[in-house]
Parts: sequence; structure tokens; C-alpha cells
Amino acid sequence: MRLSQLLTALPSITAQLGGAGPNITNITADSRQVKPGSLFVAVRGDNFNGHHFIPDAIERGAVAIVAETTYSHTPTPPYLTVSDSRAALGWLAAAWHGFPSRQLTLIGVTGTDGKTTTASLIHSILLAAGLRAGLISTVSAVIGDETLDTGFHVTTPEALEIQAYLARMVAAGLTHCVLEVTSQGLAQHRVTGCDFDIAVVTNITHEHLDYHKSYEGYRAAKGRLFESLTTATRKPGVEKVGILNRDDSSFDYLRSVLNERCLTYSLRTAADVRATHIRHAPDGLHFQTSITNYQLPITTPLVGDYNISNCLAALTATVGALGLAPEAAQKGIADFKGVPGRMERIDLGQPFTAIVDFAHTPNALRRTLETARKMLLTAENAESAENKISAVKPAGRVIAIFGSAGLRDVEKRRMMAEISAELADLTLLTAEDPRTESLDDILEMMAFGASSQGGVEGETFFRVPERAEAIRLAVRLAQPGDIVFACGKGHEQSMCFGTVEYAWDDRVAMRAALADLLGVPGPEAPRLPTKTV
Repeated sequence: MRLSQLLTALPSITAQLGGAGPNITNITADSRQVKPGSLFVAVRGDNFNGHHFIPDAIERGAVAIVAETTYSHTPTPPYLTVSDSRAALGWLAAAWHGFPSRQLTLIGVTGTDGKTTTASLIHSILLAAGLRAGLISTVSAVIGDETLDTGFHVTTPEALEIQAYLARMVAAGLTHCVLEVTSQGLAQHRVTGCDFDIAVVTNITHEHLDYHKSYEGYRAAKGRLFESLTTATRKPGVEKVGILNRDDSSFDYLRSVLNERCLTYSLRTAADVRATHIRHAPDGLHFQTSITNYQLPITTPLVGDYNISNCLAALTATVGALGLAPEAAQKGIADFKGVPGRMERIDLGQPFTAIVDFAHTPNALRRTLETARKMLLTAENAESAENKISAVKPAGRVIAIFGSAGLRDVEKRRMMAEISAELADLTLLTAEDPRTESLDDILEMMAFGASSQGGVEGETFFRVPERAEAIRLAVRLAQPGDIVFACGKGHEQSMCFGTVEYAWDDRVAMRAALADLLGVPGPEAPRLPTKTV
């Protein structure tokens, strides 16, 4: 593609290009991937500045440069100066792939907790309705029958990757796509060039303040998804709609920045879609909802009030905004078995429940532990309901294992430990991506939080730096009827110590610990360094 064709996608440039310009063979923001014919876009990252690698890019054969600053080089390839390189990369990536989102009905899902589950629920409903739909989440990209890993950690893929996934969906004949959108993905223009039709929020709570500096900055980043509906390309027969959580503190703010049709959902107050007659059962959740004047009974194997909220968000987006048949939504929700690493049970025949969950924020941990309490209560009531009074066991205990990431929001370390001291019977504080921070210092802050809520170290909470050992200790302490939660890592496949990502999977570690406890064959727990740099 000629450079001049690509540049028509940029909202503005400060340098002029004479003629059609060179033929571009690929676009990259990584100077190591530059080859003859490349367009190199110099972007600024948290730990690097791509502008420093412009000479390297030119030496490797870049035939054009897009950057935020001027540069003197002889001979100089076409050099375009823009106000924001990341925004330019988003538009260029979209143009390179022919603006694929304009050929899809694109549903964006953002929020602090529940994004992946809600996006996956929407995708399941779309499939149940007979639509050809794709999914891009922080876990994977689903394109027809193909599932692709989207990376080690939890953030929206880079702009070039997203546009490539969308283009593959168009080429495969898909008509709809659900895209999970993180606050950093919005702030870093990873979804710039994506024309959203429906924007969905789950909730906005305490998270990523290390990056956004304040709750207001974090909330504003999420709000960009809803603001973008107004400037996005309008597609024939597809209405722009924002889906808001009436129960969340973000509602008033997001309603103020949304200039398109608004639909709401709620567990507690008047809304377009609301849940009633909620029943928690051993097989999952059962509730009634009224949507488009249609009374719809919903059954899902998911657990927890927060998953009722996630189901309501999915119902509002699909039945409310897209006008899909309520029966399709009912089937899509019932068919969805959950996201890997989200409330995922690990069962090797042990007499207690072992669960791996992604809860890594104060709000998510609170909701997970509250769900555990309801699960224990439900199990006891189920026994009583069958008149097996003699068989009723005392309510079990909740045992929580989690850490708090280094180089991230410091305040949540104390908050999460306080919540666990309040809601869990036993708490094991351990490693969770300490990065270049001292793991001992992180655990000290968490121990302070637990103690402040009446926790007693050595009795109700323990510091166990090695995560595999913390999980082993938890299952050794577990008694029949207890629930053991390993929280914070979920589906993730690595853990960062220093600047190195080490292979890690909580589910493997849990299976290894259970196998060792039961004396049965099982995997070997991943090995991690015990100290940071």
C-alpha cells in the first residue's frame, strides 16, 4: 500500500508528503521488526521511548517514519510528525487492514471486574441466535472454530493485533464481534480506529490508579468507549447504544458522556432490565428478568450476585440493543460454562471445594468471598431441605490465598488484606507478580492491613512468599466442607519476578497440591524464584 493511501486515515499531520510516497510492506512500532519497506511508528511506552530507535529503524530499511518529534537524518525517508503516535498507530493499523470494524457489528465491553465473563456471555448469546460472531478478550481471540491466545497478562492487545484479528473475522465471513476493552487499551489508543456500535460497562471500582493516578482519571479512560460511539462510523440498520449499570457509582458520569441511546440494568433499582426472584443453588443461579415486556427465566451454572449482573449486561446488549430473541439469550447464558480461571473448580476427589479465581481487585475479592459464604450457606440449607438433619455438617470455612502486584496501585494491598480478614476464616498472603519490588515489603503492607481488621498472624493469616507452598499449605489446612480460593492469577500463564516472566498457572499448582495431599498422580507445581531483585 502506498504511504499516501495510509495517511488519509490520519485525522491530521503536520508534515506534507509529495506524490504517492513509497510502497509500504508492513507497519510496526517495534524497531526490531523493521525490514525493508516498513513504516515505523515511534511510540512512547512506560519503560521505553520508540523515538530513540528511529536511527535503528532507518538502518534496518524503514522507508517512512511517523513520530511526535522532528528528526534530522541524511538521507531522510518520508517523516511524518503527529501529535500522538499511539493514536496515529491505531488509525494506520485500521487503514492497513481496510477498516474491518466498519464491516462488523462491534460490541465493546469495559469495566473493572467481569469484563471477560460479560464479553463471553454476549458472544455465547450471539452464537445461540445463529449469528457468526467473534470474540477478542484478554484470554483469547475466537474466530470461528479457531481460538488464539492473546498473551500472558490482562490487557487489550495492541492496535496492530486487534485490527489483524478483526480483518481475519471479516475474511471468515463473521458479522459480529465482541471486544473486551481495558482502561489502558483506551488510554493507549489500542482501540482507536475501531468503530463501536454498542458499549457496555460492568462496573468501575478501585484499580489501576498507579497508571491513571486517580479514580476520576481511571473513570474518564473508561468513558472514552462511550464517547466514541458518537464519532464512530454509522452502519446501516445498526443503532449506537450505551449499556450502563444502574447499581454502579459510575452511572451518573457515564450517562453524562453518553450522547446516544442508553439502556440500563440493575439488581436493585428500576432499570430497563432487572433481575428478580433470585435463587442461589448448588447447580448455579436461577432468576427472573423482564426485558422488552418479556418475562424470561434464566438459569446459569455461574455463581455469585456479580454474575447475575454480568448476565443482565449481556441480556441488555443482545436482546435490548440488538433485538435478538429472548429465547436465544436464555440458551446462550445456560450454555456458557464460564471463563478459564474465573471461579474454576479443581476437583481431584478431595472432601472440600478448591477454586481458582481471577479476583485481583478489592471489589472482586470482596464479591468472591461473599459468594463463598453464600455457597457454604446454600450447601447447608440443601442438606436441611432434604430432612437429612443428622447429615448436616457445620458450615465450612473460607480459606483465601492471594497477593498484590508490585509496581501497581499500592493502596489496594492493604484494602485486599482487610477484606480477607473480614470475610475469610484463614488468609494466606503470598506472591503475585512482585516485579522489581521487594516481595517482603509487599507482604508487610498486606499483613498490616490484615492485622488492622483483627487478623492474628500465625492463627488467622499467614505470610507464605512462595506461591506454590502457600497453595500446598492451604489444602493441608482445609477440612471437609471448606472452600479454598486461590485468587489473583486466574487464567494467567506467567508471573513476573524482577523483569522476567516465569511460567506459572494457579490451576496446575492447585492440582499439584491436591494430588500431593491425596497421594494420587498429578502435575508438578511450577517453580518460581523466592526473592525479587
